[in-house]
Amino acid sequence: MIKSILLAVDGSAYTEPVLQHGIKLAKKFGAHLRVLTVIDVRIFEWAVAVGVEGFAPILPSTSYQEDSQRLLEQKADEVLKKTESILKEHKVNFTLIKGNGNPVEIICDKSKLVDLVIMGARGEFEKWSDKMLGATLEATTRLNIKPIFITQRSYREINKILIAYDGSENASKALTYGAYFASQLNTPLTVLNVGHSEEDARSILSEALEYLSVYDIPSIQDKYVEGEPSEKIVENAKSLKADLIVMGSYGHSRIREAILGSTTVQVMRKSPVPILMTK
Repeated sequence: MIKSILLAVDGSAYTEPVLQHGIKLAKKFGAHLRVLTVIDVRIFEWAVAVGVEGFAPILPSTSYQEDSQRLLEQKADEVLKKTESILKEHKVNFTLIKGNGNPVEIICDKSKLVDLVIMGARGEFEKWSDKMLGATLEATTRLNIKPIFITQRSYREINKILIAYDGSENASKALTYGAYFASQLNTPLTVLNVGHSEEDARSILSEALEYLSVYDIPSIQDKYVEGEPSEKIVENAKSLKADLIVMGSYGHSRIREAILGSTTVQVMRKSPVPILMTK
């Protein structure tokens, strides 16, 4: 099911957990790792735009752009060099890729050739982002068609999985991936339904348990709670001591997303554990 994994790395503090999760999953799944780092050309485009259109126009010099490009090239090479050393040490199959352009566009393009993407919740500018998601991650989750595994700043072993399931099409895909992860990692899992009707929830959870029954999973539990979905998903991940949340993406309307942020975005912002988001 998962034989090729894309690791998006940028040299930030999130790079290490991205690599650690990638190595762990590659070994468990027998998967090939494609490691991508991108030289972000938007930095130069922004500098030129500000220089030309700003209140006090100053066009960046050619030497400034050349020096900046050289530094970013050097950084990308160092990130890949260190990554190569780590992956060789762990004896996993991998390919190194250096891109040049818009990170979101390049990640989405390279994702076409893999089964799973692993990214950090934030990137190299995290110290200015407070509790917001990294801009590259949030844009990628909206545009990318493949499942995305979102890591936190610190690596943690996956010993228990929580699947958020509401019976929708995207939640069904989450159920499939959650079952696969639990069976391959040999971890127990809990299926959580957040709603307003226990009768409906029991029917939904019953179909989930029937689906999961054919998988070789150590233990399976189901749980129903009432409340705001994003809050309850994160709350139960903490109380159940889950190490991974698996959920479908963007279940609400685009208008509601624009105003309030979808359940998926809110969980991504609040979760203390990694998230596997399916589409």
